[in-house]
Amino acid sequence: MSKKSEYQPRTWMGWAVFGGTLVAVFALGLLYSSIMERRQEARIRPPLEEISKFESDSSAWANNWPREYDRFMMTADTTSETLFGGSAPRDYLEETPENVILFSGMAFAIDYWQARGHHYALEDVKTTPRLSDDTPATCWTCKSSDVPRVMAELGQQYVDNPEEASLQELALAGAADFYGHNFHDFDDEMHHTVGCLDCHEPDTMRLRISRPALIEAFEAQGKDIHDVTHQEMRSLVCAQCHVEYYFRGENDHLVLPWTHGTRPEEMEQHFDDYGFADWTHAISGAPMIKMQHPDYELYSTGIHAYRNVSCADCHMPYRTEGGEKFTDHYIQSPLENVANSCQVCHRWSEDDIRERVYAIQSNVKEGRTRAEEVLALAHFDAAACIEIGASDSELEPIQQLIRQAQLRWDYVAAAKGMGFHSPGESQRLLTAAVEMAGKARVEAAKVLARHGYTDDVVYPDFSTKERAQEINQRFVDGDPPSLLRDFTASASPPEGETAVQ
Repeated sequence: MSKKSEYQPRTWMGWAVFGGTLVAVFALGLLYSSIMERRQEARIRPPLEEISKFESDSSAWANNWPREYDRFMMTADTTSETLFGGSAPRDYLEETPENVILFSGMAFAIDYWQARGHHYALEDVKTTPRLSDDTPATCWTCKSSDVPRVMAELGQQYVDNPEEASLQELALAGAADFYGHNFHDFDDEMHHTVGCLDCHEPDTMRLRISRPALIEAFEAQGKDIHDVTHQEMRSLVCAQCHVEYYFRGENDHLVLPWTHGTRPEEMEQHFDDYGFADWTHAISGAPMIKMQHPDYELYSTGIHAYRNVSCADCHMPYRTEGGEKFTDHYIQSPLENVANSCQVCHRWSEDDIRERVYAIQSNVKEGRTRAEEVLALAHFDAAACIEIGASDSELEPIQQLIRQAQLRWDYVAAAKGMGFHSPGESQRLLTAAVEMAGKARVEAAKVLARHGYTDDVVYPDFSTKERAQEINQRFVDGDPPSLLRDFTASASPPEGETAVQ
């Protein structure tokens, strides 16, 4: 038998090449589809019916964009509940009574609930017990799509050609006047919750920034927000409100503390530069910062931001109805829509994905709980020093450590998602919070010892919301319980110092 003169490939090799080709074609098809989806979304899409550039009623946009509007109206649902989030009502003070102690002396010790869906933004700001006759108009800023309209109307007097100016230009011009008013001055102007006008240009539906504070924050860093990509805009429209902010100056100008950066240490430096404090703590006397909801800042340090995954990719994923693909405006937890949100990238089962997310969040929650416990005790340790007659110079380092520790804890606690947006950064900050609060307690023990007290501090019972609020009110009223066991302060403060009363 003669040998074959040419090599004959085996049959399975042909099938392997065929299969590999199919996989490659499929992958290229997915890539092409993704590119075209992004291009489709970014292109100008003029409405069928003209919409005013000041139209704050989202229902007026519905004829042009019925699917998006119908899905957005689903944010009225209050039954969604995940392990650490959702839209169902959650009383943070009931769940974590330490919050009452941590926010002693400010309104968050009285009322602090998980935010409901966007549908309720306007209603909830009008009804919260945190509202008072002195509340500035600045508090309207992220609660109504009427805000950019009112700002624009105020700004028309400051621009040469108001008819030709964009809503953004007019809002920038009128923002200072808006902030300078009282909250109730605009009661008759605010009719609609946040909606289409806040994020879209009505004539093209392109994403746009309507809130001046974010534009000014970029400018303070030497950046131009108009230079960002469309994908970045899919997060920045959310960052108009889901950020840390504060009110500065006599007219309560809305400011994002980003001059040094968006990490908590950099924000802290900004606040220290201006000598700013949101309030003086009723128990410890520390000058405190209340983090609002730094969702964008925390997200910016996480893996999803690194991979250029936007807020909308997870919270507003694509949806198909009647053969048409569109962005789902039912803004909700990705865990309530795993198939369209998480499984686009993560090829695990829905149960596996939820289990993984909950494991990460539970670890962060454990760190949060430790920080809350030690911070609450640190406030009482400082109060014991005040009770014993400690001087300003003795109290200042303790109060400063408490301020720094709580800022880091609240950077994590006030953000949505129980740390999931950046688990590593969350754990780093909670560890720092525990360490700083621990140092504050050590320093307080030293002060007490110098004044002759070496027994344990008598901590009041704050194990429930009601008990914690009773303790808070006593400190607010200037009638705090004694924290020293059978001790009468007799030691004098250091020479040249005065005791704190």
